[in-house]
Amino acid sequence: MFFIQISNHQSPVSLVLFFGTVGMLALTIGLIVFIIFHQRKVIRYQMRLQKLEQEQQKMLLNASIRLQEEERQRIAADLHDDAGPLLATARLYLNENLVNLDKSSQLQSIYNAKQIIDDTIQLIRNISHSLMPPTLKNFGLESAVNDLFQKISGSGSMNATSRFHEYKERLHPDTELIIFRVIQELVNNIIKHSNSSFIHLTQNLGGNKLYIRMHHDGKGITQQDFERLSKSFNAGLGLKNIQSRLRLLHGLILFEKDASQSYYKVTIEIPTNDEDE
Repeated sequence: MFFIQISNHQSPVSLVLFFGTVGMLALTIGLIVFIIFHQRKVIRYQMRLQKLEQEQQKMLLNASIRLQEEERQRIAADLHDDAGPLLATARLYLNENLVNLDKSSQLQSIYNAKQIIDDTIQLIRNISHSLMPPTLKNFGLESAVNDLFQKISGSGSMNATSRFHEYKERLHPDTELIIFRVIQELVNNIIKHSNSSFIHLTQNLGGNKLYIRMHHDGKGITQQDFERLSKSFNAGLGLKNIQSRLRLLHGLILFEKDASQSYYKVTIEIPTNDEDE
């Protein structure tokens, strides 16, 4: 058995040096053990954080896929349920027996078929407008948002105003569409859940970033609420759609309550130099 024998003839200085050395050795070993356990704890934390981030990415991807699939199903349903029967009816008026009818009946059949075809064209135009609103396509984000807010104010249920301070050049059409859809989703949530009397939107540029801020005086959520809800598997599709759309633009969103506690504010931040990447 290995042991250390301390002679009775050793001087006090030697004893101090001996025990000091042992103490330093023990402290060093303890420090090494602490560092090892701390590193393991950090690694476990990083792994949990990475797993949470992967789960969130998966949720956002699923939300984006569900959104696209819902839009495809809606378009398919509109075409099948509305456009299909209209075209089938028009075909009945233009069948091969048309040549055997008298002139008056022929003209009436052609007129009826024309009316049905016109209705079908309008239906398809409406479906197209839902994918890309004509005001947004022709005049840009500012005009589309102003048009949306004018319609809300016109309903008499809420005072909606918007003001674009620095929107001299249009963004890429896909970028404008994504931002408009996010604004639509936020506005719909405010209308349905906040019970507010007004909503006001402003737009500004800061450096290479586009800022859109929305204020309302109803019930709202904070950033902590948003992060908690968006990470929940029971979260509504709307919040996940907002995240998935903004992620495509490398954008951020911030929910907060004003210092006066009188209204809620939502800030959207979009890097303008990412649209060409």
